[in-house]
Amino acid sequence: MRKIAVLMGGVSSEREVSLDSGRNVGEALASLGKYEVIPVVLDSESLDAMPRDVDAAYIALHGGWGEDGGVQSALDRLGIPYTGPGAAASRIAMDKVKTKLALEMNAVPTAPWSLASEGAESSPLPLPVVVKPPCDGSSVGISKVSTAEAWPKALATALAAMKPRPDGGREVLVEEFVPGREYTVAVVDGETWPALEIVAKNGWYGYEEKYHSNETRYDFVRDAGADGAELEKRLAEVAVKAYRAVGCRGVTRVDFRVSPVGRIYVLELNTSPGFTGHSLVPKAGMKTGLSFAEVCDRILSSAKCDKP
Repeated sequence: MRKIAVLMGGVSSEREVSLDSGRNVGEALASLGKYEVIPVVLDSESLDAMPRDVDAAYIALHGGWGEDGGVQSALDRLGIPYTGPGAAASRIAMDKVKTKLALEMNAVPTAPWSLASEGAESSPLPLPVVVKPPCDGSSVGISKVSTAEAWPKALATALAAMKPRPDGGREVLVEEFVPGREYTVAVVDGETWPALEIVAKNGWYGYEEKYHSNETRYDFVRDAGADGAELEKRLAEVAVKAYRAVGCRGVTRVDFRVSPVGRIYVLELNTSPGFTGHSLVPKAGMKTGLSFAEVCDRILSSAKCDKP
């Protein structure tokens, strides 16, 4: 592979984050001196802006068409290898309900959940719960609900962040809030990178804490001694199981909560993880001894496409 398109932007709610990721990836790959990097900013759900003579595409799109199998299917039709999972796995991972079902079918532990329709007067699960749009990322539209009074606003926030569905459905995901600690593991071609604990102010890792706060701390689990090494091993095993349950390949980030008694729950899988200054996959890759540019290069080396 010599000529590489870095796809970024898009029209989802995560466009600005994607632009940041794409710029970072493009500059990193160019710094290696072995690629001709073509930055491609997408302003629609099509590849009209991408040259057709590229050898591979690095997907730095987040959310929407860039992560729900749309761009993956388009690249498959063109026969252009791309980073991250294929179209089928991307569709599952982008839909939190489909992800829950895939995890449960494969005996991967995940928090109890239900659905709530527009107009629901109360949570279908005992409080506290987390209310999420089923098909968005970067914590857009997500709220923790601890009191009955907070329910209407949380439901409205999740619904406002949702794109209209072809079937007209308006249901949000309601998940039992798992007290404890938050972790993440990057998986690349079935190999796990060092696990990170996310330590956010007030215990809530929302959009602000992900992208703008300098108070959020990221601690490598293995640095906590023997207990950390044992936990990292357990997280890695579950991460690979979740990765395989959804049918992933290439790079995917698996997010967890671990309860106070040590029970592991998979929250979701991110098939196009960020590469901003606060992003976790590059941090994990660099912990293995790679530079930021080498992390990008390793992910690029996993690029594949499927027959349409």
